[in-house]
Amino acid sequence: MPASCVIGLQWGDEAKGKLVDILAPQHDVVVRYQGGANAGHTVVFGDQVYKLHHVPSGILHPGVMNVITPGVVIEPDTLIRELTGLESRGNAPRRNLMISERAHMVMPWHILEDQVLNKQVVAGENIGTTLRGIGPCYRDKVGRTFAMRMTDLVRGNLRNRIDEIVAAKRNWLVGLGGGELAGQLDADGIYAMASRWSETLGPLIGDTTNFLLDSLDDNKKLLLEGAQGSLLDIDHGTYPFVTSSNSSGVGVSAGSGVPGRWIEHVIGVAKAYTTRVGGGPFPTELNNEQGNKIREIGREYGTTTGRPRRCGWFDAVAVRYTTRLSGIHGLSLMMLDVLSHFDTIEVCVAYELDGKRITNFPAEADELRRCQPIYETVEGWKVDVTGVRRWRDLPSQLLKYLDFISELIGVPIEVVSVGPDRAQTIFANSTKLSKLLRAGQAGK
Repeated sequence: MPASCVIGLQWGDEAKGKLVDILAPQHDVVVRYQGGANAGHTVVFGDQVYKLHHVPSGILHPGVMNVITPGVVIEPDTLIRELTGLESRGNAPRRNLMISERAHMVMPWHILEDQVLNKQVVAGENIGTTLRGIGPCYRDKVGRTFAMRMTDLVRGNLRNRIDEIVAAKRNWLVGLGGGELAGQLDADGIYAMASRWSETLGPLIGDTTNFLLDSLDDNKKLLLEGAQGSLLDIDHGTYPFVTSSNSSGVGVSAGSGVPGRWIEHVIGVAKAYTTRVGGGPFPTELNNEQGNKIREIGREYGTTTGRPRRCGWFDAVAVRYTTRLSGIHGLSLMMLDVLSHFDTIEVCVAYELDGKRITNFPAEADELRRCQPIYETVEGWKVDVTGVRRWRDLPSQLLKYLDFISELIGVPIEVVSVGPDRAQTIFANSTKLSKLLRAGQAGK
């Protein structure tokens, strides 16, 4: 098992971090390959809760190397705060973390640009930015002229680069109507800040691409960790209400530098219902008491922003689309304990679009906005499952629900979660993942 991958199949917040944390000990390296500080992965370790934004979710395992690759855009202060927070709780993240020299940096001007551009709306809705400068940083990455990478922190031209870019960005902000913000860009202050970044993060910066390729040649086991969710993919998601990177399976190799031939098992993660943060179409959204009930029981508030998440029933049309798009071998269905509180559960099996039944996920946001969900009703199990630890002990109605979801999506369900703790995760028997895990345990 040279490499496996964990990918979110909805609009993010699917509990990928929990699964990565559980799988990490069976691997040698955990790899974060795209996104930025807008990602929020929650890991429950004993009685401790960790909220990670940049650092891979395998960081709590000292024997596992953690790598941030070129596909990630890094906000250095956020990363430093994460490392300091981990250290204050008795961890030593600098011993098993490596940062790509090719990764781009979110600079102060990117955050100001985000504030200016956020005033623009699409179809009456904000696109859902977290105002962390992620989009503008990716824009500069593609534009190249004003981009800054982690390697700039350890080279000799840091001051010149900052002076040149600050002068250009001041003019850029004025042109965008943000003249009052342009004065906040102080080259001296930014250079002092970047010098501190260099001192703190410099020893962790290296060539992660060759490190990972060498690891594969040495038969090391890699676990690739996606951020956000596949429906937020810049090319294949609900554009323009998306993130700025390829958050589906198509972005794994580009972001990490790991060729596809090495990836043997791809695990798709989805909630047993659906959530979304920010604007954009959401066919199964529940703007009613049921939606509020899911939000409160599931504690559906953003890890990064604290914003309340929009909640709705499971959308099999969307998840089947992202499962095919990301090349998923098996599904991990999370938050099943939340649905224990419902007598009946609705599952969206198709859409009605302009009077026609469709089962393909529309490419246009305005078409998806017009889609009405076609539901099938499933009997609820109305049993507290938070204490269940074996697949065969799950309630019969819950097992029927899992079979129904698996049939709709077209892949087996390999993992279910019945609570936030590691121990509240159940692996199905005789699946490819369980066999790979047993092989990993034997080889470690």
